[in-house]
Amino acid sequence: MASSENIGNEPIGDLVARMETMTDEEVFTAMRQLELASEAARDEGRDDILARIALVESEIERRYPGQVLAPYREWKRRGIVQ
Repeated sequence: MASSENIGNEPIGDLVARMETMTDEEVFTAMRQLELASEAARDEGRDDILARIALVESEIERRYPGQVLAPYREWKRRGIVQ
């Protein structure tokens, strides 16, 4: 399994396949890692990161229908992220 630090570099197909087996915690951690990467990215890398963020958003919506990103925002609010 690729680490969350590599989430921005692993092939998109691998990310999509891996998300199906990730725990909610792992999905939320991946989203946080991608958010941080998007803030630091140069223009040429930002589109790829934003595409990955969209994939993770879709996975969260699949797991929590109709809640959009509320579960992720609640996770962040609880202070689980560093």
